[in-house]
Amino acid sequence: MLFVTPTFASMSFMLSFPFVKTWRRARQWAAAPLLAVGLAACLAAPQAAAQPLAVAQSVQALPPEVQQAWAATRLPDSTLSLVVHELGGPRLASINASVPRNPASVMKMVTTWAALSELGPEYSWRTGFYTRGDAKLDAEGTLTGPLYLKAGGDPFLTMHELWSLLRELRLRGVKNITEVVVDRSRFGNVALDPGAFDGAADRPYNASPDVMMVGLGTVRLIFMPDIQANKWVPVIDPPVRGLRVQGNVEWSNARCPGSPNVSTQVQRVGTETLIHVNGTVAGSCGEFSLYRLALPQQQHFEAQFRMLWTELGGTLGRGLTEGAVPASARLLAWHDSETLADTIRLVNKQSNNVMARMLLLALGAEQRASGATAQSGAQAAFEVLRNQGVDTRGWVLENGSGLSRAERLTADGLAGMLDIAWRSPLMPEFVSSLAISGVDGTLRRRLRADETRGVAHLKTGTLRDSRALAGYVLGASGRRYALVLMVNHERAGGTGKFLDSVVQWLAKH
Repeated sequence: MLFVTPTFASMSFMLSFPFVKTWRRARQWAAAPLLAVGLAACLAAPQAAAQPLAVAQSVQALPPEVQQAWAATRLPDSTLSLVVHELGGPRLASINASVPRNPASVMKMVTTWAALSELGPEYSWRTGFYTRGDAKLDAEGTLTGPLYLKAGGDPFLTMHELWSLLRELRLRGVKNITEVVVDRSRFGNVALDPGAFDGAADRPYNASPDVMMVGLGTVRLIFMPDIQANKWVPVIDPPVRGLRVQGNVEWSNARCPGSPNVSTQVQRVGTETLIHVNGTVAGSCGEFSLYRLALPQQQHFEAQFRMLWTELGGTLGRGLTEGAVPASARLLAWHDSETLADTIRLVNKQSNNVMARMLLLALGAEQRASGATAQSGAQAAFEVLRNQGVDTRGWVLENGSGLSRAERLTADGLAGMLDIAWRSPLMPEFVSSLAISGVDGTLRRRLRADETRGVAHLKTGTLRDSRALAGYVLGASGRRYALVLMVNHERAGGTGKFLDSVVQWLAKH
């Protein structure tokens, strides 16, 4: 489902929107200053508009090198939205600023900022094992009654962390379990078809969110070189039962041309899941790995649980079922995730789609306590942003990741959000989550020249017909600028040099 913000014609809806007031750890010290900043910006807007500032309202008013880069794209000006303003200073450029456009992964900035400012930088997710209050453990480690698992929606629970949590059970004497009851109530029905977006159902960027997600739902295919036999030996990690590789990657004696090109296809055959592989890779490339989606999230978790519990010497009787943790249950062992501040660095720098979806669901879960959906998460995110004074008119929030044909932002509204974030006490955590030009994340191979390397913190966005770039740029003058760029067109893929040219201009400014 989509969550669409009101347009000018429906402002009465905004005024009557039933905001739910909920407590968050960061709210008492962050929300009030941010709201004050947003109100101050709104009150100051008419005065600022009256000042005789030289604002570029068309591409032709931009510096010559930027104009040339745009002309080289051969796209009409109507496909571009651009806003540049000095933080605490004047606006330098505003082109089609109020036109809603598909921001691709730049949408993750909205999701991460809303989550950070509402939940706080120290927010974390707990995954916990519980027993009934009257449960007993005998001398052989047999637990009476079921073991309950409360899934918390951790966006980055790893296999190693799951192993460590299960080891905590063994340290507490638990060995033989009759049944594991998984409480998945924090999220509603959020499962999706990984192949629905672009048909690439085995690619990690298409992973479905899940309240008990482990390792982002992926398996690693390791291809080890057998130099004597001149062949590639595939290994699946984790080596869960019922999953195997079929097909062959041919060995080549050529010089390694770069990243290995191996095609994969996942197929369910009876009780087995087969990963068909095909391709040719030069032996000189050395060992390499691919990450793929092989099983639905729930099956992926259950397979890893069974494998790890068996490796730890445990036994499981009736298996895993779903149900609720009783109110009288006793907490036995738990794992708390990394903090939200650490988590959003992975989301923004690496542009992780499923983790962004999980953040949006966390917002919905904190507001509703259970049954969170993308729609309730979007509603919670918009509430946070509007309370801060962000102009969200024309915005559409579907899943919070940008992996969507429907999501929309305006350059004007996003630039306003960036300004509010910059003046917030949470600014350091938010800015540090963005990729650094020429250094890390999705920008490690871009803007590497001396004048641009390390001077910008930005979020990139890439879809078939959308390219976007937004964030902060430090100019040579010491001034810092907020930048929002979005291009929507079937040939948007050819605008990379233009996007970079705007950053180069500001870096010299």
